[in-house]
Amino acid sequence: MPPTDESTLQYPGWRAVLGSGLALFLSTLVVYSFPILLKPLADEFSWSRQTVASAFSAMSLMSAVSGAPIGYLVDRIGARIVVATALALIGCLFASLSLLTSHVWMLYVLFGAVGAIATGATPVAYARALASWFTRHRGLALGLAICGSSIGGMVHPPLTQALLDLVGWRMSYALLGGLIFVAGVPAAAAFIRDRHSAESRRRHTEHGASMREGIGSRLFWVLLAVVFCNSLVQSSTLVHVAALLTDHGIAPADAAIALSLFGLASLVGRLLTGWLCDRFFATRVSFALIAAAASGAFLLSSADSFPAGAIAVMLIGFGTGGETDVAPYLLSRYFGLRSLSTLYGVTWMTHAAAAAIGPLMMGRAFDTSGSYESLLVRLSVISAAVGMLLLTLPRYAALESSTAGLKTRLYDDRAGTL
Repeated sequence: MPPTDESTLQYPGWRAVLGSGLALFLSTLVVYSFPILLKPLADEFSWSRQTVASAFSAMSLMSAVSGAPIGYLVDRIGARIVVATALALIGCLFASLSLLTSHVWMLYVLFGAVGAIATGATPVAYARALASWFTRHRGLALGLAICGSSIGGMVHPPLTQALLDLVGWRMSYALLGGLIFVAGVPAAAAFIRDRHSAESRRRHTEHGASMREGIGSRLFWVLLAVVFCNSLVQSSTLVHVAALLTDHGIAPADAAIALSLFGLASLVGRLLTGWLCDRFFATRVSFALIAAAASGAFLLSSADSFPAGAIAVMLIGFGTGGETDVAPYLLSRYFGLRSLSTLYGVTWMTHAAAAAIGPLMMGRAFDTSGSYESLLVRLSVISAAVGMLLLTLPRYAALESSTAGLKTRLYDDRAGTL
């Protein structure tokens, strides 16, 4: 009989956390390698930064388009098949970027294809699986899994820079794509799975909002607005931060270190956020994270030294990294698990759409004015203002344990009662 106590390391749900974290660590290679390879691609083919940044936007846009369909698929067939298949395809597509030519359409098609598939290896795919295993420690489980992305943020930039210096950008793409395929598929197949007890299937089906009920709720739209602004700050700074810092006279190696600090701060933010969400009202936690990220964007706008840039990047990483944990957590608490992956897929569409717009805005700002400063200031103000909407949200549902089993109290957002 497998252990049923979430607090023990022998509990099977922690294997799903491990597999999800490994999958996300590998899939984020496509994100964290991009800032390092932006300038080499622009120099190789005489493309503008906006042109190259548009490839990241194409990737994010296709991720947005695929969010809801992949979420729906996970709700129907489970996470393991979706994640393993996605990692296999991502690896092949990313390796094929080593064959890029001067035809810019090829850049956009390949990155767009990566984006469409990559959603299958994001929290959209495994958030439901983890939520099905955990009740008391759901925030911690989600936080630990998403830490895979933060660890990737620390490891991938210097790894990509080292490969770039050693073998050039073409072979770097080939090796990184091969790593995703070889390491990712076995990890997903071995560890990621939903909880398949009869009791959990009944509870998840009977309790919780349908997709239509969730989308019709005011609080869902508040969450979408917050996710959009948070993603806009994250993607705008992440894609262009290496270029911004080197423009200000900071060495490329130090810029890569700054990106690693982004990942480190994101790791700390996610660990702390998961712990806090299990103990405090998560919307208040989310607001504090957004305020930190907005402050970081404001400081980055005028950073002219490595220490200043590092502090700004760490604030952004801490805030946006922790905020990534809060979205699936709040969705599971407000709407239950019945349509969690589908609703999170819609949320992911908003996140990815902002990730598509942000780098374009930053690239356009630099190409027209030679500076990122004005846009970063505006983004910081808008993000903080929208984040205040979180303070208007009601208390979410609580799942309580009793001697007779699980007693579920679902919040009726429209009626305003429990």
